Amino acid sequence: MTLVSDNQSSASAVSAGLPQEVDFILSALEAAQFSGKSRRHTCRRTYRVEASIKLFSDTPQAPPWTIYVRDISPKGLGFVTRHRLPLGYGGMLTIVGPHGKTLKIDCTLLRCREAVQGWFEGSMYFNREQGMFDAEFLKRR
Repeated sequence: MTLVSDNQSSASAVSAGLPQEVDFILSALEAAQFSGKSRRHTCRRTYRVEASIKLFSDTPQAPPWTIYVRDISPKGLGFVTRHRLPLGYGGMLTIVGPHGKTLKIDCTLLRCREAVQGWFEGSMYFNREQGMFDAEFLKRR
């Protein structure tokens, strides 16, 4: 897991725990980021970690979907994945938090679109704000 403030270089954001292909895709998406005025009401910070989501519509025996987190805020996160996930569906996100503990967070998929052949980028929002990802904590890292 790597946590990086906005003023650190993208090279330092590469996480040793993620597959090389994922690091490449995340770096390419970061380099192509929109540089105009953002409509976001809260800042997101780079937070690269593997996570999983189990959709409420999945069968009980279905394995969770693997996602790779790219950035996070108290209200949601951005990710990449090999799977086209269904928009508007709710689920349970399992992610390692900033203190190293595994968290389970109720969330809803907001976006999932193809970014590169065979890879999708998306976002989800948390059904309740997650205080451990607040801007003050992330700024101190």
